[in-house]
Amino acid sequence: MSSSNSVPSPFVLKPKYADFKKVQASREPFDASLPVTTTQSPNPQWQYGSVPSSRSHISNSHIEIDPFAQDRRMISNYKLLISGIPRPISFVSTIEKTGEKNLAPFSYFQVIDHDPPTFVIGFSARASRPKDTRRNLEETGECVINVVSEQMIEAVNATSLDVPHGTSEWELSGLTPEPSSTVKPERVKEAVFSIEGRLLEMKELDYHGAREAGKPTGALAIIEGMRFWVREDAINESREDIDLAALRPLVQLGGIQYGRVRETFELPRPSLGTELADESNGLAKVLGE
Repeated sequence: MSSSNSVPSPFVLKPKYADFKKVQASREPFDASLPVTTTQSPNPQWQYGSVPSSRSHISNSHIEIDPFAQDRRMISNYKLLISGIPRPISFVSTIEKTGEKNLAPFSYFQVIDHDPPTFVIGFSARASRPKDTRRNLEETGECVINVVSEQMIEAVNATSLDVPHGTSEWELSGLTPEPSSTVKPERVKEAVFSIEGRLLEMKELDYHGAREAGKPTGALAIIEGMRFWVREDAINESREDIDLAALRPLVQLGGIQYGRVRETFELPRPSLGTELADESNGLAKVLGE
């Protein structure tokens, strides 16, 4: 509903391509029919105490970076972090006290517990007024978190447009609002998985005297999930497993890049007793048994 969802001016990034439409047209079309496949793990023959395959690059040294160095720009930390940490994307629906609706994507997002279901959303510091989503959460304490899938990414991206106050992100995106059960904000019907949430705490990230120095501060919203909504063809009979092939989640990477989840592998979590019983894995030798 306003321009506050756009990237704040200190974070405005120059386009990677002068003519992205031309670059886009030169690439292979997106194939939504490609299946999700499962392969072996990277090194099925790995043994306890053995050299990981990544050690082949151990001769390369590392560079130490101080994020608070006097000559280091804030935008440099931003670029480094988003290029080094793949992030799930939450598409958050909120509502103002006046009834105005808001939709905004956030990649500073994660689930941190299941009992109770708890999530965090991070809000970067802004030179202008706080994001609508942050203000709405602080004022009403309610939201819906919609997980972003492949088929809706263009619509989600459209809600980041720097539009005049009063413009509806719902109309911009063409997405369909659906009533929620426990909160006023509506969920996105096109989302395979949505979570109704209530704000537990909004923690201001006032580090290194930012507020005292007159600088904007970020914030961390801690949200409790009150209801889950899963598309009926994507959930199993026991209502506890979402089909990856139906969810088709995306991750946000560096710059303007996104990643698909198209190939997976399985690796069971080890149990000490079971692993010790397997004489071929090298664990007994490492433990001196």
